[in-house]
Amino acid sequence: MAQGKTGFVFHELYLWHNTGNYASLFAPSLTIQPGEHAENPETKRRMRNLLEVSGLLDELTSLKAEPVAEADLLRFHTPAHVAWVKEESARLKGGDPGLSPFGHGSHEIALLSAGGTYRAIQAVLAGEVANAYALARPPGHHAERDRAMGFCIYGNIPVAVLKARAELGLGRVAVVDWDVHHGNGTEQAFYDDPETLTISLHQDRLYPPATGFVEHRGEGAGEGCNINIPLPPGSGHGAYVAAFDQVVVSAIARFKPDMIVIASGFDAGANDPLGRMMLHSDTYREMTAKLKALAAELCGGRLVGTHEGGYSAYHVPYCGLAVMEELLGARTEVVDPWLEVMVGYGQMELQPHQQAAIDLAKAAHGL
Repeated sequence: MAQGKTGFVFHELYLWHNTGNYASLFAPSLTIQPGEHAENPETKRRMRNLLEVSGLLDELTSLKAEPVAEADLLRFHTPAHVAWVKEESARLKGGDPGLSPFGHGSHEIALLSAGGTYRAIQAVLAGEVANAYALARPPGHHAERDRAMGFCIYGNIPVAVLKARAELGLGRVAVVDWDVHHGNGTEQAFYDDPETLTISLHQDRLYPPATGFVEHRGEGAGEGCNINIPLPPGSGHGAYVAAFDQVVVSAIARFKPDMIVIASGFDAGANDPLGRMMLHSDTYREMTAKLKALAAELCGGRLVGTHEGGYSAYHVPYCGLAVMEELLGARTEVVDPWLEVMVGYGQMELQPHQQAAIDLAKAAHGL
């Protein structure tokens, strides 16, 4: 296995995915002033730029993204969904299925986003790098088999994992989704699959409000291989670390995967506009460290992250830098200006009602 090397996937076209003239989540009207869609390029651009400014970018191994084929999409998505996105993407104004608007050419960019996730997996499996991160866009964890959802067009992780299984012999995979919103699309893709453990830590009933419950454990041969940890709003560093120590780490150790994949959303950050959690950059650093140690113990260090949500342009870059530093095993001289303030927030420690929510997830899976 490659030692001390972290791969990094990025492509300028990821920033060209056009989500249009929105007011955060809402289409402009005569009562809603036009503005910027919440899922815009800025957080991703700023994260990549901070990696360069910090000097860390020079230490990463650049991995070139290539688009997956449309046939690869069909490993998860329906032909009708792919055809609709392709048709709408060919229009000058693109398509607008509610919360997932996209512009001209977004079909091709979404192929490249899934391809970036696949390239990260491929590089780690081949031993080119020890671990890898795809700063991919558009995100993917909400996209369901037959529809775009929650800013996501195609399921980057399902498409990449299924392609790697078919073409590279990838075995058992554990997916850990720490985005503040439930990873419903990834759950759907693997709900009856005993070879894939899907774990989602998310704010209880935030989005989608009708998914992500503790009792949703998988079905058929995959029963018990889907773990939801819906945490109360306001959960901070203590709650997430406890959920990791008491559920995530134990479940992955029991599952014994051949690779761990992170659905890396940073919208559980304390000042994110689309979440009400209280994480700071050291939370993401610590969660990454725990998964990195698990990967070293269980699966030869094979660990891949792919970018999902995160909508604070001023905070996301520091959370992303913390993850990248931990993956590489290096520290830069950059100091997160938010960290000292956020660490001091009230009730950052694990609270009794948060422990009660974690206990429900433990009980549901015998952990």
